[in-house]
This record gives sequence, C-alpha cells and structure tokens, in this order.
Amino acid sequence: MRSEFFKVATSTLAGITLLLSVNFAGAESAHGIAMYGDPALPPDYASLPYANPDAPKGGKVVFGNTGGFDTLNPFVQKGTAPWQLRFWGYESLMGRSYDEPFSLYGLLAESIETPDDRSWVEFTLRPEAKFSDGSPVTVEDVIWSYETLGTSGHLRYRGFWSKVESITQTGPLKVRIDFNTEDRELALLAGMRPILKKAQWEGKSFADSGPNEAPLGTGAYVVDASEPGRYVSLHRNPNYWGKDIAFRRGTQNFDEMRIEFFGDATVLFEAFKVGELTAVREYNAGKWDNNYNFPSVQRGDVIKSEIPHQRPSGITGLAMNTRNPLFADWRVREAMINAFNFEYINGTVTGGKQPRITSYYSNSSLGMKSGPAEGRVRTLLEPFADQLFPGALEGYELPLSDGTERNRKNLRTATKLLSEAGWTIQDGVLQNSKGEPFEFSFLLRQGDSEMQTVVEIYARALERLGIKAVTETVDNAQYVSRQNEYDFDMTHYRRDLSLSPGNEQYLYWGRDGVTQTGSRNLMGVDSPAVESLIPAMLNATSAENFISAVRALDRVLTSGRYVIPIWQFDKSRIAHAKELHFPETLPIYGDRPQFMPTVWWYEAN
Repeated sequence: MRSEFFKVATSTLAGITLLLSVNFAGAESAHGIAMYGDPALPPDYASLPYANPDAPKGGKVVFGNTGGFDTLNPFVQKGTAPWQLRFWGYESLMGRSYDEPFSLYGLLAESIETPDDRSWVEFTLRPEAKFSDGSPVTVEDVIWSYETLGTSGHLRYRGFWSKVESITQTGPLKVRIDFNTEDRELALLAGMRPILKKAQWEGKSFADSGPNEAPLGTGAYVVDASEPGRYVSLHRNPNYWGKDIAFRRGTQNFDEMRIEFFGDATVLFEAFKVGELTAVREYNAGKWDNNYNFPSVQRGDVIKSEIPHQRPSGITGLAMNTRNPLFADWRVREAMINAFNFEYINGTVTGGKQPRITSYYSNSSLGMKSGPAEGRVRTLLEPFADQLFPGALEGYELPLSDGTERNRKNLRTATKLLSEAGWTIQDGVLQNSKGEPFEFSFLLRQGDSEMQTVVEIYARALERLGIKAVTETVDNAQYVSRQNEYDFDMTHYRRDLSLSPGNEQYLYWGRDGVTQTGSRNLMGVDSPAVESLIPAMLNATSAENFISAVRALDRVLTSGRYVIPIWQFDKSRIAHAKELHFPETLPIYGDRPQFMPTVWWYEAN
C-alpha cells in the first residue's frame, strides 16, 4: 500500500469518449450495463479492479460525525439519519463500479435485459439473495420497495418513480419495469434503488419510522446498537448472503464499524488525536500540512494518505436563495460574488493551497470552455438567448482580487452593480428606493467552524458596502429542516457531480424544486434552458452531443451566479491508524463511500 502521495490513476476522462462511441447492445440478458457502450468487466470478472480479493476480514473501526441523528431510516424525507447508513447496510439489484463513468454489475440481480431504446428493463434475481434476517429477497419485495420509495420515500427516489409506466412480475425471480418517458438512463437508475423487506412494515408507517428501528436490508452490515445524538454501531453479518460473489470479493472487510457523534469538528479532531477515532477525512489543505504533526503521526501510528481522483469539481460555496427578492436580480448576485474576496479568504483559511472552483463541472472534460460558446454548445443555448444571464453565450469568469484584505477594485464593481439594481448608500446603509435596508443572514450548521470563519471575513467586506449580514448557527436537525423548507437567505452548499450526470440533475436544479420542499435546488434555479438541456443530455447517443449538453448546462448554471464558489477538493486526504490498508489500484472516482471504508481492511503491521 502506498500511504503518502500517489500518481494519478492511469485511466483518464478521455475514456468517456471511448465509452460513448460504442454502439448499444440489443435486448439480451447480460451481467452488467453501461450508460454508453459495454461495461468494462467481462462476465467472469474475479473482483472489482480497485478491490483486493485477498484482503483479510476482521477489526473494528470508529468514525466521527458532527451533529446528530433522529432516525435510522435513511430512505425517508422526515428526520436526519447518519449519512453512512444507506451505503453500509443496503443493496440494490445492480452495483456500481467506481472505476468507470457509469457502469453497473449484477448484485441482488444476476442479470439484466433491456432493448436498444431502453424503453423497459428486466432483472433476474439471484436465488441466493437474502435479507439480514435470513429471509429470501422476492420479486414482491422489489416491487414494494420501488412503489414505497417512489411515493413516500425521500425525494431522491420519487423522480424516477414518476417515469415508471408499470412494474410487473414476469417470472418466479423476474421483474420488468416499463417507462413512460424517453430517457436512456432510466434502465440504469432502475438497478440502483435500495431493496427493503415488505413484511417489516406491514401495519406500520414507513415514512414516519423513528430512531429505534432501522429498515431491514440485504447488505453485509446490520445496526446492533445506537443512541440518538451519540453513536451508531454496526456489525458485519457472518451469514451475509453475498460474501462470495465477484462484486463483493475483497470488500466489506471490517467486523465492526461505529459512528461517534460530536458537537463540532474541533472536538472530533481532538478525539482522533487521542485515538478515539480510527480515521478522519481532512478537507482543508492548510490544516493537513500544519495540524497533522501530533505525536501519533510522528511515531507512525497514524498515516497520512492522499487519494487522487478524476471527477468534476462539483459546486461548493454559499448558495443564494433566489426565492428571496433580495437575490432575485442577477446583478445583486454578481455583486455578492465580487464582494467575496476569495484570494484573501482562501489564503487565510486553507493557506491558499486549494484551487477555486471555476464552474460546476470544472476539473473535467465535461466542464465549460472559456470564451464564447461555440459549435453545438452554442446551438443548444441560442434558443434561450433572451432568457440567459450575461456570460452564458459570451463567456463568464469569476472575478479575481489582488489578494489583499481591502479588495477595493471588486468592491467598486459590486457598488456599481448594486446601484444598477436600485440599491444606494444612505447614511452608511445600503437601501432600495423604498428605504428598506439590505440585510440578510447566513444559515450555518453548528460545528462548521471553517465556514463560520469564511462568513465572518465576508461579512466584514459586506459592511463596507453598507450591507448588514448576520450568522444563524443552528443544530443539525434545524439546519436540515430549514434547508428542506428553503428557510434561509444564504447557506453553505455542497453538491458532488459525477462523470456521468443524469436524472439527478432535475433534483439539483430542476424547476419543480423551486416550490417542492426537500429538493436539492436550494438556490431556486428556474431556467427553461436547464429544463431543455437535461433531457438533451439524457438522450444523447454520441460523445459530442452528450459532452456538449453538459458543457451548455455548466454555462447556464455558472453564469446564473446562484452560488459563490469556494475551493475545490482536488484530492482526498485521509489520516488513519496504521493498521488500516487499502489497495494500490485506485478507482477514477477516488475516495467515495464505496472506497473508504468498503475496500479497506484491518491488519496489524
């Protein structure tokens, strides 16, 4: 195992083009499926390429979360569950390989069949698939899971269900799903819904499950003890049905995994330093260099590992709620971006060592190109020319500061933009024509000390514009609830994006999310261009058309000025006990929930 720094994995995003260029297969039963072309692994593959099939089983690991939880059901809209649960204890019909842009292989299902147009998909269940209580997985469980998640589950599952025409049993172990929408991704999404046990919820409300009952799953890990706000403990099921199938070989190696909860990140880090936690992820490059020199690191008992990746930057920063009239005008949002002195803040918080996000899909071949839109990208955007914000067609770049605290040039630009939008200084206070002051609040999660530092610096700059900005720090439950209800002015926002964007884009910035509570469209994006570009992306049948649609979408979102971007996470930084190991072969997606802890193992040196 290499434990310090790694060469970038040999796979590159150029592989997307190769995958996109392959013709679709016909409606034949197969061991796997790819969004474009064929999956990379053959039917007789031995294990996932980034797993160690000889990894030993055993050991206990303890991770830390900030905040708390009030439910053990990660599949419902109500309440807050530990985010890890839906990855550790549950499975779907197909499993994803994170060394390919978007390929699935049989998990609970042994095979998949779909026609060229992907208007339907049929799965054949493995006869040996079982829930953690030993009962078999049935087609009835599958149908119930799809219907229940699609109607009373979390919003992330409901968009798919609205595109299902019918779901029927076609054999003792076969289930077929027909779609009512032309969308080539649906056949893959159908394979990724978690399968739960119907009988567990007879006579009970699935949507209102509380902190004392976790849904039964088929995964290797089962919750064995928990206390709301303090900890959750899971053990590996010794009778786990799938331990010998190729997709699982070399994975899920720990005997016990435990999550401890802390009030804030500082307390969590101190717990790690004294050995109460087994591993932590560090997202701040400056802290990684300066704060990880404590005695256990010096002795070699704690190892610092860096995991590169090839996925897009995604978007991280401060989201402005455009449902609030204060941020409805793009000129005001552009002023807010100019007032945000990224170079100075980045130097203060991370030591200036993390590059800035320049667009939603930056750092990948899917990201928009600088300068004016050209070719098919322009063709896709021009029908909406009179509705797009400045920069979508002409080109848009984030403002740069001189790195000093004063940021005079950009603040002058912000003042001019605010004046154009009807805001002027009166007696040191920025006001509109009605005499109403420009005031708003930042909604932050308790314990998010890093973002608190960011907004404190930012608020001082806004004061110089005559703007009063205060910070509301709330506990985890209030934070989630208020974001779900869009009850905020500006809030910390993070959205990971993949190498194969698809239907989840509707949840992130689709028009329905403007009013539908609980979506991920926190900004309130309401764009006809977005509504057109997502299906263009989903139904693309060539590399050129797919990439062009994503790049066009990237332009619309970035020039919309919905989020003040901060730094990107260009690599993962994990500090861990020396007994933890991982394979040398790294997936192109790098460190995701299916990498740490899924393919790690415990072994004393």
